[in-house]
Amino acid sequence: MSIKLVAIDLDGTLLNSDHQVSEENKRAIQKAKDQGVKIVLVTGRPLKGMLSILEECNLTEEGDLGLTYNGGLVQWTRTGETLREITLSKEDVLDVYRLSQDLDLPCNFIDLDTVYEPSYPKGKPSQYHKHMKALPYKPLDMVTFPESFAINKIVMCWHQEELDEKIKDIPQVYHDRYTIMKSRDNLLEVLPKTVDKGKGLILLSELLDISLDEMMAIGDQENDLAMVQTAGTGVAMANAIDIVKDAAQIVTKSNDEHGVAYAIEQYVLN
Repeated sequence: MSIKLVAIDLDGTLLNSDHQVSEENKRAIQKAKDQGVKIVLVTGRPLKGMLSILEECNLTEEGDLGLTYNGGLVQWTRTGETLREITLSKEDVLDVYRLSQDLDLPCNFIDLDTVYEPSYPKGKPSQYHKHMKALPYKPLDMVTFPESFAINKIVMCWHQEELDEKIKDIPQVYHDRYTIMKSRDNLLEVLPKTVDKGKGLILLSELLDISLDEMMAIGDQENDLAMVQTAGTGVAMANAIDIVKDAAQIVTKSNDEHGVAYAIEQYVLN
């Protein structure tokens, strides 16, 4: 079956080790677009956090879509208009904040426009500033914030070694309530239970009337696993973690060897 949509992760996948999109990847994306293939960037970032990448790849034209917040938000990239959105409630935010306190980890809450900063554990400021520079940061009083608080995701960003140990202490009840996964070595994300990149592909399938069998998904990290499993053609980068490689039908070249371009040229354009 021919591939009509290619879903591409950013960090470690489309972006190389210098956080750049190679000319090879840009050319392959444009060739696929010229053949009528939908190219959708799928990321944990907000739309504002990948606008420059979308523009570089010519993915802000009429009809171009972005799948942000790890599948929780589908938007037109040209206007930012939301087609589908799944958020966490104030009750969820309070619940996960209590968990972060129990784990002694800093956390942040992110909506479409802002990264909120509640009180951090003593001596443990969040490291999220290193990754998210596109949105402003705003202090948040956990006692007085409003009921109509709709948050797209919650993150806990701390040193990898300690973070990995703390993850082991998360009670099962939280895994039952939320989607919890790492998107970087030092970044844990908490999302609504109905959100992951695989479920995001299902939303795209419904919106675009493209079957999952007609989709290719390319990724490298734990938060890409669901979409690699969901798409008809799952592709892991050569630099992907083992569980993603094990789930994929294809392992392409690394992100420093234009692995996205290689996968598109071999399995979409041919």
